[in-house]
Parts: sequence; C-alpha cells; structure tokens
Amino acid sequence: MNIGIITGASSGFGSEFARQIDKEYRLDELWIVARRMDRLQEVADRLQTRTRCISLDLLKEESMETLEEMVKKEGATVKLLINNAGFGYFKAFTDRPLEDWQRLMALNNGAMVSLSYRMIKYMEKGSEIYNICSSSAFQPVPYIAVYGASKAFALSFTRAVNRELKPRGIKALAVCPHWTKTEFFDTAVDDDRVIVYYNHFNTPERVVGAAIKNMKKGKDVSTVDFSVKMQIFLVKHLPHKLVMDIWLKQQKKPR
Repeated sequence: MNIGIITGASSGFGSEFARQIDKEYRLDELWIVARRMDRLQEVADRLQTRTRCISLDLLKEESMETLEEMVKKEGATVKLLINNAGFGYFKAFTDRPLEDWQRLMALNNGAMVSLSYRMIKYMEKGSEIYNICSSSAFQPVPYIAVYGASKAFALSFTRAVNRELKPRGIKALAVCPHWTKTEFFDTAVDDDRVIVYYNHFNTPERVVGAAIKNMKKGKDVSTVDFSVKMQIFLVKHLPHKLVMDIWLKQQKKPR
C-alpha cells in the first residue's frame, strides 16, 4: 500500500497540500495528521483519495512512535511525507517564557527530524519529502529570532538530507514561503507584533503549487515570486549586520 503522510493537515499549507496531492498524486491512502480531529475530517470530506484522519500531538515523541507503528503494521510504503506541523511567535526573545521557545523548537525541528528518520526506512525510489521552511531561513531576523533560526535549521537539514538520499532515488524539498495567508498569524502575531505587510501576502495555493512543480524539477528549495528570490539573493551577498539594520529600520525598532 502506497501512502502519503501530511502533518499539520487541519489548516493552511497542510490542508492545501492535501487538496493538491489528491489531484496530482496516485496514492492508495492519504494519512492526515493534526490534533483537531474535527478539522481533519472536514479536510478529508473534500478529497477523492481514501483518507485516514489521525489525531496526534507531535510535540510528544510517543506520537511519532505511534505513527511509525501504524505504518509498520500496515506494511505501507511511504511515497510522500510532508512535514508541515509548526508554529512561530513574533516577539522579542526575552519577552516570552522559555517554555514557548522550547516547544517551538521541539515541533519545528524535533518533530521534523524524528518523523523523517522514522519514515525514511519505509520509503523507496521515487518517494518524496516536503519540509515547510520559510524565507526567514536565509537570514538572522531580530524579533523573530527563534522562529527564523528554527527555519534555518530546517532548510539546512532538508538540503543536506536530499543529497544523502539522492543515491536511493528519494528527494527532499525545502518549501520557503514568504508571508502567506494561513492561521499561522493567529498564533505568531500579538500586540507586540512585527510589521507584517499584508498587501504582500501570498496564498497557500500558489506556494503549494510551486512546491509540487519544483519537486518534479528536482530542485531542493522552492520559493514563489521574483521579489522573494531577489531578497534571498541579496541576503546571501550582503553583510548580515546590514541586512539586520535594514530589517530593524523597516520594523521601527532600535538599532
């Protein structure tokens, strides 16, 4: 049985991946994972592919163990893994409890590493891994310091693993969106928010559609829009001190 697994599938990129994977891939089953079973069922009801809704909290390592046991019991081949579960806070580092940052790193990085490690052993030639990163992965970002660093880890991890898996015919892609209209901002933005340019928002449809196309092209990083690609090019070549000064001026923060 060939399956696809999508984490954080109850909304945002996760639910959009489910919708587009349903059309673009031929799978025996799609396993969608999140904490909210009711929201997962709403996603499943819109799909043609046979879908299994799995309510798990990926902040708990035992949830990863449970998912691996399910794959093993079914004798399934994991043709597709989408590590989408994650969250962020737009806040000064010392203005949130340490536990918040620890949870962020545990989900954004720990769950991605654990689930990738566990699922790769059930993959074969032609299997694919999508890891949701961010355009913030390419530079240090004050007031999004931990989130940005977590996505820098995810980007580096994905690109390196992609090369390791290449001889086995397994591909990994780092999906690096800019501002995108999802529920992410319900958690990330509060009364001490950074300035978010809502008129520059992308859509999950475009980000996911581009990711699927870039996976087919064999790329290891997926971005949308020339402006984002230019930003990434510039932050690679400009001193990061200058990049941070520009960001802080834009955000009207002290430099």
